[in-house]
Amino acid sequence: MPLPSNTHRIAVLPGDGIGTEVTAATLAVLEPLARRHGLGLDYEQLRAGAFCYRDTGTAMSEETFEKAAKADAILLGAMGWPEIRADDGTEIAPQLDLRFRLNLYAGVRPFRALPGVPVALADPRARDIDLVIVRESTEGLFFSRDRGTVTHDMAEETLRITRGVTEKLARFSFGLARQRAARRGRRGTVTLVDKANVFRAFAFMRGIFAEIAAAYPDVAHGAHYVDAMALDLVRKPWTFDVLPTENMFGDILSDLGAGLIGGMGFAPSADIGDTHAVFQPAHGTAPDIAGKGLANPTATILSAAMMLDWLAEKGAGQAYADAAAELAAVDGAFAEGLRTADIGGSDGTAAAARAVAARIGG
Repeated sequence: MPLPSNTHRIAVLPGDGIGTEVTAATLAVLEPLARRHGLGLDYEQLRAGAFCYRDTGTAMSEETFEKAAKADAILLGAMGWPEIRADDGTEIAPQLDLRFRLNLYAGVRPFRALPGVPVALADPRARDIDLVIVRESTEGLFFSRDRGTVTHDMAEETLRITRGVTEKLARFSFGLARQRAARRGRRGTVTLVDKANVFRAFAFMRGIFAEIAAAYPDVAHGAHYVDAMALDLVRKPWTFDVLPTENMFGDILSDLGAGLIGGMGFAPSADIGDTHAVFQPAHGTAPDIAGKGLANPTATILSAAMMLDWLAEKGAGQAYADAAAELAAVDGAFAEGLRTADIGGSDGTAAAARAVAARIGG
């Protein structure tokens, strides 16, 4: 059967551990959704990750990278395995290679309290948590990946922040806050997370954000030191909107954000550049539950919703945006009693996918 004229090619990299399980569950949910909205999604499954490295000596072949780079979007499960490491002792992480090689500077990490899902804080306002960490994903301390110096007496890594990337990150963050303001009916706020009181690099970053802020007078702008932000994400997370930050800070705060809303199983993400994007759950491969059918696929399903929204913005059409919105079926499923194992329930990966798919008309 010929593919629809509006077909979009999706490179699917399930990866390792529960990555393969949550990816399969998400594709099962996307099937009725694509049918309902007439989406042309053409999937190509590609192998990469720690077990690929173990078996072939390469975590992601050049052929796989080229196919992924030529796709309209990339959907990734999770990659890495504690016992499989490179010669320097680091874990296998080809997802980082995708970020660097495709210049995916904006790591978008939304955190939202879902109906029926327990949150970490007793304050009733915690049900209003709806914020986005925008993690710069190509430089910062991660610039030093594979560049660090280690001697018998010293180890040294280098943090790098450039004007070009920081300007892109700032514009992306202010644009995102503007979009969210239109959807939520309130003024958007960008709060830069840095350590500008100690490091020149962060004072440099803060200055660039202040310059860009002048072009977005409708968006409120401020800054927070990272240690104070860690405190306030526990004290009053419902007061924040869009939080751009350096790579390592974003990596750490993202896990804190997930903890607030029920855990990593509810934390989707996207790494977005000017022309490419990768969509994946923020969690890892969870070796302790891999192969047991217990993994929560919600983060991957919500990452797929982000993918459909991004494709719509890139010109795929309103049907893609409508389909992304319909993946709010996740909310309805949990509101009606879906309880995955990570929040103390008995619903496994397949059951969770069925519960969401059942709320999507065929």
